[in-house]
Amino acid sequence: MCNLYANTLAPTLMRQLFKVRAENDQLGNAEPLTAIFPKGTAPIVALDEDGNRVLRNTHWGFVLPQTSKKTGKPIQPKAVNNARDDKLRSSPFWKASFTERRCLIPASSFCEAKGRNPATYVWFGVSGDTPRPPFALAGIWRSFAGNYGTEYRELTTSSMITTTPNELVKDTHPDRMPAILSPDDYEAWLTAPAEDAFRLIRPYPAERMVIHQQGEDLKSDHGGV
Repeated sequence: MCNLYANTLAPTLMRQLFKVRAENDQLGNAEPLTAIFPKGTAPIVALDEDGNRVLRNTHWGFVLPQTSKKTGKPIQPKAVNNARDDKLRSSPFWKASFTERRCLIPASSFCEAKGRNPATYVWFGVSGDTPRPPFALAGIWRSFAGNYGTEYRELTTSSMITTTPNELVKDTHPDRMPAILSPDDYEAWLTAPAEDAFRLIRPYPAERMVIHQQGEDLKSDHGGV
């Protein structure tokens, strides 16, 4: 499970890396995001109705409405921000989005917590020639319109796919890790039939990853690209 990641990429770099035309960049004056938590702003690359790549901001986590057990009234919803790969094709919560609405989630690092009281925060990334080489996580998205706690909201929401961990991540989180996509697979993830896209979900090679930093007081990524 991943409940924290960073995207410190400038919009111009995201447009270049993910082949998004300037007129399809909806991020505006996006600031570096050194700590993205569930319900936070999460930029994605998705396809519009005409099949063009678009950069847009989303609410990180599919909205799952909740009601108070005491009063029966709406309360703040859950943000389901991780989608397990073994549930994508069977769960009604995920299946339609996986089949019809896949996206790339630009990132510069992701964090997993190890232990408790205090936890050690371990920030992972991919290896390369820069301090925080950019990469893309496999994601899905969907629209939400309805009660969000005590107010009505219309949102584009996203969730990242998780898979089994590789040897580097396993020591920190033995069960899951975000699914990192190879650049050669970006187009197929966005456009291929669901069964072909599913085969792209696999642990990223440990030898192509690094630990950027780790410590007890590291709830944001202090690095940059």
